[in-house]
Amino acid sequence: MDILLLFLGLSLLVIGGEFLVKSAVSISLKLNISKMIVGLTVVSFATSVPELFVSVVAAVEGKADFALGNVIGSNIANIGLVLAVTALIHQLSTDRDFMRFYWPIMMLFSLTLYVFLSSDLDITTFEGVVLLLGLLVYLLFLIIKNKSRRDITDEDVDSKLKSASYFKVSVWLLIGIAGLYFGSEWLVAGATGIAQSLGVSERVISLTMVALGTSVPELAASIIAALKREKDLSLGNLIGSNIFNIGSVLGITAIIQPIKLQSPEMLTNDIVWMIAIAFVLVPLAVLLPKRYNLFRKEGFVLLVGYLTFVVLTFFD
Repeated sequence: MDILLLFLGLSLLVIGGEFLVKSAVSISLKLNISKMIVGLTVVSFATSVPELFVSVVAAVEGKADFALGNVIGSNIANIGLVLAVTALIHQLSTDRDFMRFYWPIMMLFSLTLYVFLSSDLDITTFEGVVLLLGLLVYLLFLIIKNKSRRDITDEDVDSKLKSASYFKVSVWLLIGIAGLYFGSEWLVAGATGIAQSLGVSERVISLTMVALGTSVPELAASIIAALKREKDLSLGNLIGSNIFNIGSVLGITAIIQPIKLQSPEMLTNDIVWMIAIAFVLVPLAVLLPKRYNLFRKEGFVLLVGYLTFVVLTFFD
């Protein structure tokens, strides 16, 4: 039953997330918001909503390990699994913006999260506000930086959604919210039951199974894009989801319900892994031959690192 709840929860999160993105984009276009801003903000935030629902539900129910583990594990999976598998299929290209913009900001958010947790073993409402404001500042710079590059973000926004009727958009929105709500409830319940039956902690399940489940949409989209080779895959765009996870998911969750650290390993081990696997992108993408590219060898290194993390987490 717990496995069924987990599967149904993940499925509803994926479905709910898709419908929420469609409705959010349609409403934004109807309000005549530029496609560039919609692509950089509305779409990016909407794709992080499944993680947000899971973390909020977990925090409200007093399961801080789920709230934190979902984000930390997802961030590790985004680099160690999503980037790795994508690089194994087709090379990932990047540019100087990776070192000057995306990577430093991702590291800043990651280190800020570590400082917040290590200072008093929780993320307070004020710290949640700081994370969310930091994300808004990041988005502002992102919009200013990309306003002359509309062609890049236009590909991510379907103009046909602007012509959708308000009734249809309302139905999409209701389906999205319902799917996300019940999906997060069932996912947390199923994962909790599995953890109890396997005799492992909720921290372990959240860092692995739950985080992997909420990363499936990004993984599927990246694999499809790599197989089609329709355009160069940007490392900067992919790691941007890690910034959203910390800034929006943990920021909003902490504002609603302060997140108190339950497992010391989350601070001494898991966040260290998240920071380390993000940091290693620099020597892999910049310092090695053929700079600003990730090939199969680098993808293999990242994948081995991720699998090592998963194995050590279960046997910790």
